[in-house]
Amino acid sequence: MSSSGTPFRGLGVILLVTAVLLSACGGAATPTPAEAPEATTASAEPLIVAFAHVGPVSDEGWTWSHDQGRLAVEAAFPNVETMTIESMPFSEDATRALEGLVAAGANMVFVTSGYADYLYEVARAHPDVAFFECGAPGPEDLTNLVGYAIDSHNVAYLLGMTAGLLTESNKLGYVGAYPGIYGDVNAFELGALSVNPEAISEVVFVNSWFDPAAESQAANALIDDGVDVLYGIMDDPTYLTVAEERGVWAVMWNTDMRRYGPNAYVSSVLLNWNDFYVSEVQAYLDGSWTGGRFVSLPLGEGVDRDAWGQNVPADVQTQVEAVREQILGGWSPFVGPISDAGGTVRVESGVAMAWSDIVLAWDWPIEGIRVRE
Repeated sequence: MSSSGTPFRGLGVILLVTAVLLSACGGAATPTPAEAPEATTASAEPLIVAFAHVGPVSDEGWTWSHDQGRLAVEAAFPNVETMTIESMPFSEDATRALEGLVAAGANMVFVTSGYADYLYEVARAHPDVAFFECGAPGPEDLTNLVGYAIDSHNVAYLLGMTAGLLTESNKLGYVGAYPGIYGDVNAFELGALSVNPEAISEVVFVNSWFDPAAESQAANALIDDGVDVLYGIMDDPTYLTVAEERGVWAVMWNTDMRRYGPNAYVSSVLLNWNDFYVSEVQAYLDGSWTGGRFVSLPLGEGVDRDAWGQNVPADVQTQVEAVREQILGGWSPFVGPISDAGGTVRVESGVAMAWSDIVLAWDWPIEGIRVRE
């Protein structure tokens, strides 16, 4: 992805990078052989681990979940120091901010969204620093970079099943971030169609990962049109609060947000980066760390469904849980025939979609999805 493309994680509130730069806080592919950056020894300076985020840590969503991973690192390694940048913009300011982290002594830099060329420029200039990019594999020549992601599409499928069983209007609503990102809502709709062939998903894009006002407007418009189950991939609980007020269901992303709408809450695509971050820091410390690889955290490890909401019927839970066990056993729901929104078959019968096709290249909506202009 070039720096001009749609971000894997969207635009956060842009802050002056210099104001936050030094806000110091107390199933992988075969690795490309690379010389690991020199690990910290007992006599050396403390290891410094930096995190650069797309949004504010207080969002209680995507960025908050990554910050929990930072806290897990601090708990596991009392002698490790951490630094954080919040709301890093998708511009040359990101390059300058990352350079600033290196200048401040960072040995490991976790960039928790897809900053592409802004990050790669810095990584190439500092081969002795370990870099990480959340969202996609990086360039093959960057042997000091690790790409990482989660298999959230399987959870989206399961929660789509749940929505298909709960809906009475057969209208599901999706509050999306950016046009062209369809993997998540496609998985959700496939799950819904598997139990309810009449289910449709109406999609509204708000052109941000974090815009509560736009999310509220989109959610209310969808409900006004008859939607009775909301879903989305936003970084905050706004549409859940709308669902609670309007008396419809809401399926969430990132974290357990049920306190914002206990009656409406169904479940969430629940993220947990803690073990990944701790294991990477441990590998660096013991000298076994390698770059030039990509890690995708599967269902049951870095991502899963959250505990069910208080009003989700037991029979719905049982039906969905049975399919979750099938996925854990190796079954994939992403097998053709799968048609696009225009009715053209895009995945032939019996053909299983590859991980990369689902997560990185699914840029067309499937049949059953209606995108609002």
